[in-house]
Amino acid sequence: MKSLLTLLTFLFVSPSFGQNALSIEDKKELPPNGVYKYDMAFAEWGGKSMGVKLEVIIKGDSIKVIYKSGSLSMTKVGDILSEGVLRKHKSGQWIISTDDEDVNSEEIGGCSGGPTLIDFKTKQYWTC
Repeated sequence: MKSLLTLLTFLFVSPSFGQNALSIEDKKELPPNGVYKYDMAFAEWGGKSMGVKLEVIIKGDSIKVIYKSGSLSMTKVGDILSEGVLRKHKSGQWIISTDDEDVNSEEIGGCSGGPTLIDFKTKQYWTC
């Protein structure tokens, strides 16, 4: 009985359990746990970074994006710009998600109001 209770607790409380949990192949695409330097890519400026530098902390499928330097007038160094779970959108792009259903969003990234895009290859965090 205790084993059953432990299993049920894991299934319903574990943050990565669910229909949108990452597959083994998707997990292979994630960078190793660590702290990375990223640029902020502005969708409205064709993906230019405008000199904004970020610190991205990845631990498993969790991510935190922190402002480090640049010219964001309403943002202070150390402010958390985004935090959530890394999920693969139905388009195949990686997003920072706060809801399981984000993977099915019609619009993502940039100025869409949907989940934020993160590009591991170019080390860019996309925003409006």
